[in-house]
Amino acid sequence: MLRLRATFEKTGRAKYISHLDLNRCMLRVFRRSKLPVWYTEGFNPHPYYSFALALSLGFESRCEIMDFNITDDNMPLEEIRDRLNAVMPEGMGIVDIAVQQKKITAIAKAEYSFSLVSEDSAELFEAVRKLTEQPEILIEKKTKKGIKTVDLKPDTEILGCELNGGSVDMVMRLPAGTQTNYNPMLFVEALKKSCSVPFETANIRRTKILCENNEKFS
Repeated sequence: MLRLRATFEKTGRAKYISHLDLNRCMLRVFRRSKLPVWYTEGFNPHPYYSFALALSLGFESRCEIMDFNITDDNMPLEEIRDRLNAVMPEGMGIVDIAVQQKKITAIAKAEYSFSLVSEDSAELFEAVRKLTEQPEILIEKKTKKGIKTVDLKPDTEILGCELNGGSVDMVMRLPAGTQTNYNPMLFVEALKKSCSVPFETANIRRTKILCENNEKFS
């Protein structure tokens, strides 16, 4: 049995497919592809597959991770990729397929890019600078145990912040995985509370999924 890991994209209209609907979508994809996918055992067998990290609704990505098993050890990876892509919905596609190497627990970070759009982009740029220079960035985060105040500052890496016409374009790295999982909208929420400049958030993309040492997860 081949234990495989697919990297897939979710862009355009597909960014509005929720994580719950993504599960249903992939179920149809596997059935239509007629690949020899390994099925779970029990009263209600179904194709086994799992996703590394849930992607927030409205976010785009070209680095989503899905694990699944194929019972034919001799099937070429290119054929598996092509048969899945042939039945994928608009905005979704397999970028790469490889044999699983690392465990999902090796995921530690995710990288995001997004734009903050405002008529007062220069003033907004200054507000972002002031926020990132503060010793703390406190925000309320919903957890399984209720609402908790967290400090984003220690775990937020700002990799890029540029004033680009009517927007402030940002790239940041945040904790991700089974223990801590931060969303860039937490930073956006903190910014809205700390400044009076009206703005909208656009073009939110997850660009990388990384291990603790910043190595690409695969």
